Amino acid sequence: MPNRLAQETSPYLQQHADNPVDWHPWSEEALTKAREADKPILLSVGYSACHWCHVMAHESFEDEAIGALMNRLFVNIKVDREERPDIDQIYQAAHQMLTQATGGWPLTMFLAPDGTPFFSGTYFPKSARYGLPGFAELLERVAAIWQERRAEVNEQGEQVRLAFSRMQPRNRSGVPAHASDFNAEPIFAAISNLRETFDSETGGWAQLPERAPKFPHPTDIDLCLRRYARDGDGHALSMADLTLEKMALGGIYDQLGGGFCRYSTDATWTIPHFEKMLYDNGPLLFLLASAYAATSKPIYSRVAAETAGWVLREMQSPEGGYYSSLDADSEGVEGKFYVWDRAEVRALLTPQEYAAFAHHFGLNGEPNFEDKHWNLVVAHESGSDEPPLALLESARAKIFAAREKRIRPGRDEKVLVSWNALMIRGMARAGRVFGNDAWVASARSALAFIHTTMWKDGRLFATYKDGRAHLNAYLDDYAFLIDALIELMQTDFKPDDLEFAQEIADVLLDQFEDAEAGGFYFTGRDHERLLHRPKPGHDNATPSGNGAAAFALQRLAAMTGEDRYRQAAERTLELFYPTMREYPAGFGSLMIALEESLGPPTTVILRGASQVIAAWGQSLAREHWPSTVVLTIPTGLKGLPPVLDKPAGNPLDPTAVNAWVCQGVTCLLPISDLETLRSTCKTGAAR
Repeated sequence: MPNRLAQETSPYLQQHADNPVDWHPWSEEALTKAREADKPILLSVGYSACHWCHVMAHESFEDEAIGALMNRLFVNIKVDREERPDIDQIYQAAHQMLTQATGGWPLTMFLAPDGTPFFSGTYFPKSARYGLPGFAELLERVAAIWQERRAEVNEQGEQVRLAFSRMQPRNRSGVPAHASDFNAEPIFAAISNLRETFDSETGGWAQLPERAPKFPHPTDIDLCLRRYARDGDGHALSMADLTLEKMALGGIYDQLGGGFCRYSTDATWTIPHFEKMLYDNGPLLFLLASAYAATSKPIYSRVAAETAGWVLREMQSPEGGYYSSLDADSEGVEGKFYVWDRAEVRALLTPQEYAAFAHHFGLNGEPNFEDKHWNLVVAHESGSDEPPLALLESARAKIFAAREKRIRPGRDEKVLVSWNALMIRGMARAGRVFGNDAWVASARSALAFIHTTMWKDGRLFATYKDGRAHLNAYLDDYAFLIDALIELMQTDFKPDDLEFAQEIADVLLDQFEDAEAGGFYFTGRDHERLLHRPKPGHDNATPSGNGAAAFALQRLAAMTGEDRYRQAAERTLELFYPTMREYPAGFGSLMIALEESLGPPTTVILRGASQVIAAWGQSLAREHWPSTVVLTIPTGLKGLPPVLDKPAGNPLDPTAVNAWVCQGVTCLLPISDLETLRSTCKTGAAR
């Protein structure tokens, strides 16, 4: 008989609905049950695309004897970390406190009934191995600790609560930072740190000696590209360029279907952890467009097109919103959908096609996956010895068609505002740089879905599936969505988008900002009370919500003239600046916001007839000016804020354009020639 999880919207929770475990979702009902029964809580946190979550589920949670033991000794709570990042953040931090080791998923926590953790781990096998106890043995041991050593459990709980109270960012010197003290030293230190940890052979950043696993680090790549644009830092450009190119040629990138996997298990980007996450591909699509603008390399145009094609083909719902992820597994085997046997490939192709395909993708060499299969990588780039492109493409099309007939990995079809915002931003940027209207339309469709379905009574819901939007949205949802709207307005300006961005920003300030100390909490004022209310500054797999908020609010202030947005961004930077200066690594998104506070973004406002200013905008979109906001605003639009409501060109000349170049409240005289505008932006105002 299904347990309570059958009624949840999360596909991950629904995967556990038929377990013999009496699972609860995180709820007051579960917490009350634990208090009344004086039972500890077993909290299990994972997500749908997580390989080891599936392993632990099959080994333990589907086992009748282990399920009975869990039900007898604990109140069992299952959490989808993608729907409840608030809970995941808290208990990942608690895991690090208790074990002095990094966490991950599945996260297995044992809590007192008030939610205070006293024992933690990640994956536990059913039977003892890997130096870990068997799960049943662990359950008995933890239950005994709860029953027999309650005083120690309570004392440890007090220590954990005290440690959480000390986790909020603060200036160790006791002297608060002020915006007048800001300078670029933390940014230079961050770039220096990236140089020291950079893998100059295969790109990316990872710890020595193995330099693996490797994650994409999109905010660090973005920071490098911006430093090149602002200061001409060629080494910063080379770090970004080499990393993106090696990823695009490697196995972390799906060479047949497009899109990037979550991370590489090795230093050469060859074998990924095969799950594909929306939150990686949105920022990487944005960066492919930026890298193309900076370098004009065809590989970035090709990979952007293939990645956007994958999103449109597999990740956008008929309703408009983007799905969350694809599993690493199919048929219970990690990577089975993606890897190939040499004989299978040979049988699908003509001899000439096989020769071209095998040469290009490395099938002539040794297998790279489990000593018997090939995960496709580009082994030989285009050159004099490369076979004809038409032959390679016909082979690639046949292999892709064959793969389409395989059993697919599972797809998590919930729609998350924060991850959708990252993809809207990426699609808008790529659509603008490459002049692809279908990508812009995709971004607009996702935005329309969020606005009509997940924005109710002036508040955002975080998640949607099966006709139900629910759960209070988090800092990332609001901050990322403002940023996405600003990016979309640069591609396709609509006054309604500006109004929506301001509505979201007003909730952000009202519900999330700490107006006295500065910065934004991860949860709103009316969110349920949890063990801790974090104020995150470091980037993780996604940008820091505080960094995204500070960046987007500064730009929104420049577009609207609303100084309270700029002031909130400034207070955020004042809070984090001392820590950024002392420990610059990991603050990429806040560094980008700091960079724009030191030299406010240039706003270029194009006024004139729609078709004419659109052509100007498309021409300027190919420039690598990351600190420039270009807005094409047709003559006749009503309801614009005064800072955008600039006079258009000669009304008697349908081809006339007035281009206004502004920084802060200062604007140059209008420019009516495209090349003069381009030169003006290149020589200073746009940097």
